[in-house]
Amino acid sequence: MPIHQCRSDLLACLLLREANYEKLSCAWSQIIMGKMMLREIFRIECLPVLQNKVYSTKKEAEGAVTGEVVLVQDENTGLIYNAAFDPGLIQYDENYQNEQAFSEAFRRHLDDVSGIIERNFSGCNLLEVGCGKGYFLEHLKNKGFSIKGIDPAYEGSDPDILKAPFEPGSGVEGDAIVLRHVLEHIQDPLGFLGSIASANGGKGLIYIEVPCFDWICTNRAWFDIFYEHVNYFRLADFYRMFGSVVEAGYVFNRQYLYVVAELASLRMPTRSGVTEVVMPPDFLDGIKRVENIANSNQKNVVWGASSKGVIFSIYMARHGIELGFAVDINPAKQGRYLASTGLMVKSPEHAFREMSEGDRIFIMNSNYLSEIVACSGNRYSYYEVQSAAILS
Repeated sequence: MPIHQCRSDLLACLLLREANYEKLSCAWSQIIMGKMMLREIFRIECLPVLQNKVYSTKKEAEGAVTGEVVLVQDENTGLIYNAAFDPGLIQYDENYQNEQAFSEAFRRHLDDVSGIIERNFSGCNLLEVGCGKGYFLEHLKNKGFSIKGIDPAYEGSDPDILKAPFEPGSGVEGDAIVLRHVLEHIQDPLGFLGSIASANGGKGLIYIEVPCFDWICTNRAWFDIFYEHVNYFRLADFYRMFGSVVEAGYVFNRQYLYVVAELASLRMPTRSGVTEVVMPPDFLDGIKRVENIANSNQKNVVWGASSKGVIFSIYMARHGIELGFAVDINPAKQGRYLASTGLMVKSPEHAFREMSEGDRIFIMNSNYLSEIVACSGNRYSYYEVQSAAILS
């Protein structure tokens, strides 16, 4: 679960000053006080602010709170973010469901990440900041790592996880910090990283993992831009944010990027080396391709009721494409409804009872293709949305 209690610019700046990060704090303050040079690169209106929140009724889902996405590139720093983001709209509760580890493919990804951590953090006492429900922390524990977690939204009884924001005086530190899929949710990512460095005594390595914006652009993944992600990072951003990068690369078939860096080398990224981001002119063309395929007598089903599936369903509804339901292997989502469209989520077993041979399954993440085909007995037509490929 993202650490929204730490999103405040004011809190971040205060923490930075306490840790003698005056230079970084001052530079960031100048930018947020009106000296930004912003260039809009993409816009979409009325997306649910929490696309991974599921609802008990169709009516509740259709009334989900929405917001506007206006992606801009800051020409001073090169960073890309949603200039229309309003943190006041984000309210997490028990209906927010984003656990991916029911999938064997995703568990293999976690093993890959564990290997990176072993390579760089062997023998270290680890601290996972923003550990959510603690699944990855437990995954590392089972592999023999010494690790503690901290998250103000934690709900559980693990004595190694502290329910609190990570700040000076929290009583926990680590030789190395793990920060997975948190930074894209933070309105002030530089200030937030500064607060982590401050709380950790300005020392140690950090592993950061976030979605890869270059992958989104290359794959024309129009279904992978949503409100809850404030920031959209490229690998080059982190080389400009840290003076000392130990290792960096891509995981999960390049959908995610990662960096291992020295916390003490955090700096304000400069304009030097910034490349201008231009969205591909055919970025949204995949919608028309889906529309052409979906207009037939077969039932259209979405496999994947998380972020990609929710946004895909919204675009389809806006283009008049009827979807039967969504399928997901996460039991917490089954029997619930997706934000904005009110599309019902069903278990694979329930879905198969309502489907006929030849019905169409739109696969939201190609990393799960083999699992989905095996689970469904290869009885349907399978469409990989991200690659515009159809498999029968």
